Amino acid sequence: MSAESVNAAGFARESLAVLQDLTEAARPQVAAAARLIADCVSADGVIQAFGTGHSQAAVLEIAGRAGGLVPTNRLQIADLVLFGREDPSVLDDPLLERRPGVADRLYALASPRPEDLFVIVSNSGVNSVIVEMALRAKAHGHRILAITSLAHTRSVDATHPSGRKLVDLADVVLDNAAPSGDALLELPGGGAVCAISSLTAVMLVQMAVAEAGALLLADGRRPPVYVSANVPGGFEGNLQLEKHYAGRIRRTAS
Repeated sequence: MSAESVNAAGFARESLAVLQDLTEAARPQVAAAARLIADCVSADGVIQAFGTGHSQAAVLEIAGRAGGLVPTNRLQIADLVLFGREDPSVLDDPLLERRPGVADRLYALASPRPEDLFVIVSNSGVNSVIVEMALRAKAHGHRILAITSLAHTRSVDATHPSGRKLVDLADVVLDNAAPSGDALLELPGGGAVCAISSLTAVMLVQMAVAEAGALLLADGRRPPVYVSANVPGGFEGNLQLEKHYAGRIRRTAS
């Protein structure tokens, strides 16, 4: 790639090409992911979505957004403070996600039920808290849907003491097609700019939700979905839908 490609038009061209390839190549995995989601909803489960760093963009795409499924819960490291009563200063540690025991604490605070599905998002798939969360979910019998970069995770060694990566623990893996390191446009002399994983993860999430909706409709069930709170009656209607999952889903200010 030449230096002339490092511009808005170059990113648009390259990222759209990745998305086009992704929508075709990922269809079997999206179908499998949709089955996990539909089965969870049908079993009255909640989709527990977890990620750290910029992977939280995909988590926000899953949990509590207009057009998305109501039985979804966002897990985040900030839950240690919001629900675990830890001092806010604990969040000052930029390496908190690598500290042992964090995921175990987050899992306990969420109190998930066996029928809940875990969707774990991590570009590298090797951070300690990510693997720890997957191990905890697996130990409690939850199904796991992983969204990760296979190119990246295959290029790095496992760092968790178990020697496992997220892909080793997932029932279904959605490859976000991001290159190792995430950035898409190569710079002259080395390095790259403009990450792609958020765009592709969002595409995968919405494809899987759409396909899960089709499965639920085929089974005679209306998918429980949010209406925008900024349309007349939307906020009130959403509150009614949320009542069924009271105590199981959190909707805090973002």
